[in-house]
Amino acid sequence: MAISVETFFLNPDAQGTLQAQIQQVVAEGILSGRFHRGEKLPSSRKLANHLGVSRITVTLAYTELLANDYLTSRGRSGYFVSDNAPVPPVYAPSHRTPDRVDWPRAFCRTFTGGDTPHKPGDWHSYRFPFIYGQADPTLFDHANWRLCALRALGQKDFTSLTGDYYDQDDPLLVEFIARHTLPRRGIAARPEEILITMGAQNALWLTAQVLLDSTRKAAVEDPCYHALRDILRQSGCQLAPLRVDADGLPPQELPSDTDVIFTTPSHQSPTTATMPLARRRALLDRARELDALIVEDDYEFELAFLAAPSPSLKSLDSDGRVIYVGSFSKSLCPGLRLGYIVGSEPFIRQARALRASVLRHPPGHLQRTAAYFLSLGHFDAQIRRMSKALHERRQVIEKAVSDHGLTIAGRGVYGGSSLWMQAPEETDTSDCMRVLAKEGVLIEAGAPFFAGPDRPTHFYRLGYSSISSARIGEGIGKISRHFANQRLRI
Repeated sequence: MAISVETFFLNPDAQGTLQAQIQQVVAEGILSGRFHRGEKLPSSRKLANHLGVSRITVTLAYTELLANDYLTSRGRSGYFVSDNAPVPPVYAPSHRTPDRVDWPRAFCRTFTGGDTPHKPGDWHSYRFPFIYGQADPTLFDHANWRLCALRALGQKDFTSLTGDYYDQDDPLLVEFIARHTLPRRGIAARPEEILITMGAQNALWLTAQVLLDSTRKAAVEDPCYHALRDILRQSGCQLAPLRVDADGLPPQELPSDTDVIFTTPSHQSPTTATMPLARRRALLDRARELDALIVEDDYEFELAFLAAPSPSLKSLDSDGRVIYVGSFSKSLCPGLRLGYIVGSEPFIRQARALRASVLRHPPGHLQRTAAYFLSLGHFDAQIRRMSKALHERRQVIEKAVSDHGLTIAGRGVYGGSSLWMQAPEETDTSDCMRVLAKEGVLIEAGAPFFAGPDRPTHFYRLGYSSISSARIGEGIGKISRHFANQRLRI
């Protein structure tokens, strides 16, 4: 890689000769890690013209750096950063302007400090990654995704690649969702009732921004998806957490002044409970009684390898009060960040306008690639492959959990990719999570899913989408031994 000549500047207040200043600029670039080993420097002629100095001055500076082993010369190819140069592993700017702003006073609102926990970016380096929501590279159809991406780069799709949709979406992707994805959930929708989002979390944020403010109350499941609770708090609304039971959200517990209800009826997050049909109808009746809206997050419905998923709330809705959120992140890959909202046209119109003011639209090339991948049948083939693998892993992990005497607090009745677990009541799984990570085992502590100051600390989640069947048993054994040792200490 060549180092751009535009990155070289001489400090007008610097001391010493021009030759010494050029040497210092190059040496500092190397020592700070900004210039990497093997990278080519600008030619002496180009750098001299850029800095407004004589070419001989640059040549002499390069020659001195060559003698000190900062640079190496490769015949007529020019000068390169030497392999023996003392380059630090990470680039850190050597000169920074002091920050004298009182940032806490400058902020109108803060968005840090929520419940969403940190997940290790290097999770794949752990031997037993019982981590939820990450992709298994062995299950992703990379070859066909690549072919679809190349097709989307073709001349025929030039507009989708380079055009600005402003507030619109790829018509091919919207059509596929309307004609193929939504009918599987019993939902009929026109293109004007569908909005593509940057994943389900972006969809939930848009929904909260459009429907909630400080005068309105949102009912949310407890425990629930921690990022959703962060989003709702940021909206400034009044929050009413409702403890779920074995059937999910209890409609009779909804406060009488509820404006919006957020729920995951098909696969409650994180307990995996599935709301029975009778309760779904009761929830719709209660929402009608309160004149409240319902936001249905229908994640993981595709991964139904044990039984067919129950009808979506949206399919049972006769009033247009259900806003449906779907995502391809869990079924394709988390990094894809493609989801969608389905709702009445007046709502979608406002959500579309808000999205346009923030990010206009998800990248056109990404949408067209996904549209090809879906419409050519690759998505359905991948779902079948994932379901088969997850079913096998589910059987292995349930047997291992049983053999080691661990307790399952919730398991999805139709599939999914995780188990909601319960440790001995005196256990703090946040501490266990840190200790187990040192042994190569990743689990997810349950406390951040709960609302309020007195959160239960003895729940945890085990994902099995990112760990091979061959490693599950040994990993569960390590978790079991850790809990046993904890009891002995107590």
